[in-house]
Amino acid sequence: MAHFEPKTEPPRIPPPEAESPVPGDEQLASMSLVDHLEELRRRILRSVVIFAVAFFVCWSFHREIFDFLKQPIEPYLPGDQKLSFFSVSEPFLLYFKTAALAAIFLASPFLLAELWGFVSPGLYRRERKLALPFILASTFFFLCGGAFAYFVAFPFAVEFLLGMGEEFQPVIAATQYLRFLMTVILGLGLMFELPIVLFLLSVLRVVSARFLLRHFRWAVLLIFIAAAVITPTPDVVNLCLFAVPTIGLYLLGVAGAWLVERGRRKQGEADAAAGEPAA
Repeated sequence: MAHFEPKTEPPRIPPPEAESPVPGDEQLASMSLVDHLEELRRRILRSVVIFAVAFFVCWSFHREIFDFLKQPIEPYLPGDQKLSFFSVSEPFLLYFKTAALAAIFLASPFLLAELWGFVSPGLYRRERKLALPFILASTFFFLCGGAFAYFVAFPFAVEFLLGMGEEFQPVIAATQYLRFLMTVILGLGLMFELPIVLFLLSVLRVVSARFLLRHFRWAVLLIFIAAAVITPTPDVVNLCLFAVPTIGLYLLGVAGAWLVERGRRKQGEADAAAGEPAA
């Protein structure tokens, strides 16, 4: 009589765990266009909320802020003359713009953090660790640009312009004065971000130090064009006052790009020595 043994199922081997699409220092899994647009929408909404909060904080001190902003022009106002306005709504709009300008500087670290959060998915893991240095350096250069505009460039421009009209009676409109001041402060604040922009482009492998040096002549031309837009006067002295520091910042950005490439080469050598694939 045949002997039948009970059937036994072969042992089940658990399926291997799904490997992460980000092994080691490889890039993050690619996002679709819709995902990028959705992320951009969230970042913009958060930036608007941050700016609104900063604006309401600055609105509480709008008179004090405007008193600070008008100090460069006060020595040139004759006697007890004050800045003028020509419409009923002008004082409100003036203080509104004053609070908005201050809110940009107050919220700048958080706005820059949102910017970094948007671009960071395209970076390697070790490069995403630069978040805090990027935010701190960007804020520092932006504030330095605003300070340079307020304490150096703008007073020099005001002295030059009003010195040309000594035979006239000045009647300076507050709104036009603030528009003039905002153009200089925000323009130089953005121009002082040039080293950070070049550093970030180098991290993203868009440009290299050699590329930046090879196109240095074109960069100088573009810098002078941008300075001509921001500069309140067409004279060479004021133009150089705006352009020369920016050229120095461009060279600082070239140095930053060189440091990025140097660190990348060293990391590649270390990975090769450890038998790991280079990033």
